[in-house]
Amino acid sequence: MSTTANIGLKPGEEALHGVLERIVFYNEENHYCVGEFRAREGGQTVTVAGALPAVQCGETLRLAGRWTDHDRFGRQFKIREFRSTLPSTVYGIRKYLGSGLVPGLGKVFADNIVDHFGAETLKIISEESARLREVPGIGRKRARAIKKAWEEQRSVREVMMFLQTYGVTVAQCVKIVGKYGHDAARILRSEPYQVVREIPGIGFKTADKIAINIGFANDSAPRIEAGILHALQTLEDEGHTAYPREDLQSYAAELLQTDPANIDRGLESLLGDGSLRLDKREKLLQLPLTEQAESKIAQGVSRLLKHSSGFPPIKIEAAVNWAEARAGIEFAPEQAQAVKTALSEKLSVITGGPGTGKTTILRAIVEILGAKKVKIMLASPTGRAAQRMSEAAGIQARTIHRLLKFDPAEGRFTVNESNPLTAGAVILDEASMLDNRLAAALFRALPAELHLVMVGDVDQLPSVGAGNVLKDLMESGSIAVTRLKTIYRQEARSPIVTVAYEVLGGNPATPTRHPASELDTLEPQEDLRFIAAPDPDQCLQAVLDLCSRFLPQKLGLDPVWDTQVIAPMHKGIVGIANLNKALQAIINPRSSGIRFGDCRFSIGDKIIQTRNNYEKQIFNGDLGKITAVNLESGTLAAEFDSKILDFDRSEMADLQLAYATTVHKAQGSEFPVVILPLLKQQYMLLQRNLLYTALTRGRKKVFLVGDPAAYAMAVKNKESAHRCTGLRHKIVSSLP
Repeated sequence: MSTTANIGLKPGEEALHGVLERIVFYNEENHYCVGEFRAREGGQTVTVAGALPAVQCGETLRLAGRWTDHDRFGRQFKIREFRSTLPSTVYGIRKYLGSGLVPGLGKVFADNIVDHFGAETLKIISEESARLREVPGIGRKRARAIKKAWEEQRSVREVMMFLQTYGVTVAQCVKIVGKYGHDAARILRSEPYQVVREIPGIGFKTADKIAINIGFANDSAPRIEAGILHALQTLEDEGHTAYPREDLQSYAAELLQTDPANIDRGLESLLGDGSLRLDKREKLLQLPLTEQAESKIAQGVSRLLKHSSGFPPIKIEAAVNWAEARAGIEFAPEQAQAVKTALSEKLSVITGGPGTGKTTILRAIVEILGAKKVKIMLASPTGRAAQRMSEAAGIQARTIHRLLKFDPAEGRFTVNESNPLTAGAVILDEASMLDNRLAAALFRALPAELHLVMVGDVDQLPSVGAGNVLKDLMESGSIAVTRLKTIYRQEARSPIVTVAYEVLGGNPATPTRHPASELDTLEPQEDLRFIAAPDPDQCLQAVLDLCSRFLPQKLGLDPVWDTQVIAPMHKGIVGIANLNKALQAIINPRSSGIRFGDCRFSIGDKIIQTRNNYEKQIFNGDLGKITAVNLESGTLAAEFDSKILDFDRSEMADLQLAYATTVHKAQGSEFPVVILPLLKQQYMLLQRNLLYTALTRGRKKVFLVGDPAAYAMAVKNKESAHRCTGLRHKIVSSLP
């Protein structure tokens, strides 16, 4: 089995050529390896570390990388890229076969095989494996096992070497080989775009790079069809669940740099084989799974509205009066109407901003239904929002994932249409965060007689995932909607809430008449203040000064747990990545910690989970605190919601520092203090609903830091949040 011998070096890198003598550590999931390597030049043994998929002791390797000094393990050669050739000496072959290449083939059998065939051993295994039975103790079954393991290793190796040229990651290589096995190399050469459809995590750009390099034409049918699906997936990543056919045709033609006629032919082919769905009336194109999700939501809405209520008899006027007496207040007309609608309608929406009485309404509904012995379930898309809901309602609330009991082993929710929720009413808070896929899972699990009450602020950002479910439900014209417009809470009349509503009204004036330029001029009692710092470096320094000096010294606040920096973008001087590094350096300046990519995790760091982890029962957006690090094993422990959880290196990919986070990640949460940097350089993401959502995350104080012109830009930009979906039409079509 031959491989490429040459290897390219980047500036500052070195090459090593020699034999892998011993594997000290190997991670089967990401193929990270620490080994002892004997360089040919001088025969010295050195430590090498990096991704070495499918390698075995005894192999001859060419490595490209850099020398580093590890705090604990000393000098190491960090591998960026490698090339491999099989061992050709009897010594190397003996070491290679005895290293565990074949399950059940230990050192004794390996030695016997090499003693019998000598330097021809690997050739015999590859081309004449039946001859292995010449070795005492090796029968037909063991010979076949050796041959099978050899072929599996060769498949992995060939694919790895083939793909390295195109910048494909180790993880992607492993997925490809796991899916196609021995056929991986053949499929990549003959049908490279097939992997885009069949393997999650393999993108069109990767497949396109391979295809173009091996001779596929720019306008070939496989490329056009894969490119169309890629274009629609890209639009879905931006929030759209459907797209007009003509617009998609233009978008894909520009993306693929091809004639629109080619796109038209590709669309017909994809519609013909079911890879795309078309709503003929609306002329909208959708991916099948997305279309199915919207259809499930529409079917769930129809099922609820067509079926009679499972509630016991309730005298609604008397029930509202009873709830008023228990609360010791008289409900405003729109509050009373929201309660009545929730009790009388199978599906209702209550929407309004901060201070408009949503909590009062929630408590009243829960108390009335509780008195009537109706089983109530409370839920929210995020853990922090569920916790706030529990505190407001006085009964337990859960995340939707916990409510529907996701089974990690099966990769699905176990509460569904065949095993629905056993409740009379479900109240869902923060409904604006509900995306298409999660909403479909929820509606599938609702029994026909149940009442669903959705509570949320439709003016906030839409969900991170595709769709605009709350808005689509409200605009379908089929569902009872109560809009809360009057501010009732006295504390909600703070400048934060007042300015938030001014933002919604389109007032671009800076919230404070004379923005402060120095922290020393800030008054500690002010709830909202704009700090002028139009230069990115000034803005960053002002944020750092607020966290390190003003908040702890003037207000006695914890800059980590009482404060949240929220920024619109990931990149740039005041992007999430750089803010986290800078804030970590002043708030938790420890020299030791676990390095993972560009991040250092240390004891005391504030972190956020960025992907749902069903096994650990922590979800995207959950905040935690690192409680321990183990430099030797490269693992850490962190506290999430009073639970201590352990994380290995593979799980750290889903963790990020959280001194600063995005507006989307902060949605559903409230913090005593919010710091929001705003600069004109962030113009791509400056939107009215983003600014409104960020402002309303602050419970006591909000500091806007940056350029007043950027603030005005965000207020004026109300169009960019539009999402194209097919849900409204599906809901209307599902009802009589």
